[in-house]
Amino acid sequence: MNRTVVVIGGGYGGAAVAKALDGEADVVLIDPKDAFVHAAGSLRALVKPDWAGNIFFPYDTLLRRGTVRRERAVAVDPGGVTLASGERIAADYLVLATGSDYPFPAKMDADLAGDALERIHQAHAELSAAGRVLIVGAGPVGLELSGEIKAVWPEKHVIITDPAEELVPGFLPELREDLRRQLDALGVELRLGTTLAEEPPAGPGRTKSFTVATDGEEISADIWFRCYGVHVNGDYLADGRVTVRTPRGQVRVTEALNVEGHDHIYALGDITDLPEAKMAGYAMKHAQVVAENILARIRGERPTAAYRPSPVPSILLPLGPRGGVGQVPTPDGPAVLPASAVSEYKGADLFTGRFAELFGTAGRG
Repeated sequence: MNRTVVVIGGGYGGAAVAKALDGEADVVLIDPKDAFVHAAGSLRALVKPDWAGNIFFPYDTLLRRGTVRRERAVAVDPGGVTLASGERIAADYLVLATGSDYPFPAKMDADLAGDALERIHQAHAELSAAGRVLIVGAGPVGLELSGEIKAVWPEKHVIITDPAEELVPGFLPELREDLRRQLDALGVELRLGTTLAEEPPAGPGRTKSFTVATDGEEISADIWFRCYGVHVNGDYLADGRVTVRTPRGQVRVTEALNVEGHDHIYALGDITDLPEAKMAGYAMKHAQVVAENILARIRGERPTAAYRPSPVPSILLPLGPRGGVGQVPTPDGPAVLPASAVSEYKGADLFTGRFAELFGTAGRG
């Protein structure tokens, strides 16, 4: 008898685990969107809207045997999931892979790919008309956005503010020094240790000249983007029937990536409480462990795959197609990558080719 695996969330980890299990289980993938959105390409899509179609992959090409339900999960219990329509889907195995939300343009705020593309084109038009751009948040998203803007419009004045006193803390000093050097070369103005007294009067991504006060000075710009504020998507766990979330809204997991207290329920990606950055690459590694353990159980074997976060933080942070910084673990400790390597690994195509392979669309069109 085939086992039913219900995967809630079709992002990086959810899509990968559904694909991996498709041949040996009845997979049901639940996601309200009509297409997978490759969020790592969203910032380039903003500055190059003609390229934006490359970040959307329709779910109908992902699975050969399984099914994709365009629905929203509103509750889970140890035996299945309840959808917003009121329908309940029973499951032998559950995978919680709902990820997190983040302000546009880093993540899309529409469920339909067509609506998201329209939003990208509108924001691009607004950004095109702006001479001075304020980016609030100097984390990887804000820094990457500055590089994408400068790659297309080197003449625009880009200002990044952040209350923190240093860039990307926790990484090697030489990485941070190289990052500073590249930002200076691009002409990006960094104002660290700076907090806005209030948000600009127009919403993010809207062209309207403004001046805002900070602690000690003023900043003038024509448009701004919010590059901070992650929200973990876990409201369907609110009743506590499966687990009690952490204060940050995350789920406690074992080394096998089981939700604590359940040997048939797994969690991966941003919703886990694992002590590591929430990155697509990690979610896909989680998916490998979860798929291996579920397959072992389906075959009557003892699951042995385990996930242990690396003690060395990794990052690939492009600054446009040709710039950027990176840090990766090696047997001899962390190593800093030059801009050329970051471009080769990620910056040139932002991994779009990898997802074309996953969704079976490589070579089409």
